[in-house]
Amino acid sequence: MMQSIRQQPFRAAVLVLVWGWLLFLVLTPNMLVVGASVMTRDPANFISLPLNLDAYRQLFNPLYLEVFLHSLYMAAMTTLVCLLIGYPFAWALSRVEKRRQILLIFLLIIPFWTNSLVRTYALKLILATNGLLNSALMSLGIIDEPAQLLYTEGAVIVGLVYLLLPFMILPLYSVFEDLRQDVLLASHDLGAGRFATFKNVIVPLTLPGVLAGVMLVLLPAMGLFFVPDILGGSRNLLVGNVIKNQFLDARNWPFGAAASIVLTLTMALLMFAHRLSKRRLGEEGA
Repeated sequence: MMQSIRQQPFRAAVLVLVWGWLLFLVLTPNMLVVGASVMTRDPANFISLPLNLDAYRQLFNPLYLEVFLHSLYMAAMTTLVCLLIGYPFAWALSRVEKRRQILLIFLLIIPFWTNSLVRTYALKLILATNGLLNSALMSLGIIDEPAQLLYTEGAVIVGLVYLLLPFMILPLYSVFEDLRQDVLLASHDLGAGRFATFKNVIVPLTLPGVLAGVMLVLLPAMGLFFVPDILGGSRNLLVGNVIKNQFLDARNWPFGAAASIVLTLTMALLMFAHRLSKRRLGEEGA
């Protein structure tokens, strides 16, 4: 009894800290962005009254719409490559013994100890015309002259995959760890082959991990503006570049805020799909 009474102040302090963090550092900034998105652009004061939806209408401008669609394509390609690499890697990681799992996970997260901007510049040195990759290919006689690897669409996708691949592997590894082996054995005992087991058992059971990985890769891939700035040049812009340019260069805060709101709503839809998939799997399991 006395112990529970003593724990009450600590519990209250933790709740105040958590709710205060969410209120002042999450909810309040997002509400400010929502408010800015429905205000009028003012070159002198950035934003001003009256309220309107001009910024959201501007999103349908063919110029910006093309950038958004191209950004979505680049993010989707990045997510697909991460999924194709991360799915078998996470499965293999879940099958090795625990000691090796710890080592492999440690190696996976080591790059996070270095700033992502520094790693992107390191990748630029590798892909440059006189970089390490071109020099190696020329020394091996595979190519006669340096290939144009930098400032291309492929370079941006490689950079995004390099930065975001762990965010796909870790959720997938989590669901593979929870995958019950007796379910797979039952599938084999009932006459299902490897492909049928993979299609009808493994994929549905790992779908929440797939959606979590997609959610953690797709939206950040659209917002990492420094990757196309460093690796892609001016022809491979992402939504993040548009938002950055609107806030810092064009000083069009309502439009930049509206684009940010669109990304936030997209994230909310992905989170809803993830929660719905977990609920359906729970109902099927019951």
